[in-house]
Amino acid sequence: MHLLMSPEAWAALLTLTALEIVLGIDNVIFLSVIVSRIPPAQARRARQIGLLLALVFRIMLLSVLVWLIGLTQPVITIASVALSWRDIILIGGGLFLIAKATHEIHAEVEGNDEEDEGKRAANAFFWVIVQIIVIDLVFSLDSIITAIGMAQDLPIMIAAVVIACIVMYVSSGPVSAFVAEHPTTKMLALAFLVLIGVALVADGFKFHIPRAYIYCAITFSCAVEAFNILAKRNRKKKSNAA
Repeated sequence: MHLLMSPEAWAALLTLTALEIVLGIDNVIFLSVIVSRIPPAQARRARQIGLLLALVFRIMLLSVLVWLIGLTQPVITIASVALSWRDIILIGGGLFLIAKATHEIHAEVEGNDEEDEGKRAANAFFWVIVQIIVIDLVFSLDSIITAIGMAQDLPIMIAAVVIACIVMYVSSGPVSAFVAEHPTTKMLALAFLVLIGVALVADGFKFHIPRAYIYCAITFSCAVEAFNILAKRNRKKKSNAA
């Protein structure tokens, strides 16, 4: 009850929620891209399952704070860089994102046969869920370790995580629909995933790239793409009117 009456607790909740929402952008972009290759009905289920898993993973990690903090202790040294389990997970997750995004970019550029698409349709949903689980674990770990550094009260951290996951769920549908409707934005989203993957690998090797730089680059690119979409729409209207 004292948390509800504490201005400091509310300030911590608002700050942490905002941070969790920003950190969740990566997850929303990944979900939007990864579900774009499966039918709309399955895509909606995959988004729901993926975001539910994100919430479950975050709450589970919050419930084992002592173990989680232990993950930041060095376990191996490579070229004078001491790596913890957290660093190893970030490096693995970053490499997975880079590989996945590169594979998707190659598929978009080269084009896929309908026969290949048909063969993959049967187990596509299963592999989408597997990939969502892998990347959810990486993003959850990074997000919760950040939350631990900002707040000391477990209820505040859980509340912030739940609110952030609700916002992610609400925003993931429109973002996925927009990516599906405008194919050029998918290539942009894949480029973002490569950028995020590089940032995760760099973090793992103790070279921190400020997230503000990454999000500014993403925002600028999205603004340019928005102008391109508007210009294309206006040209189409003029050609139809003529």
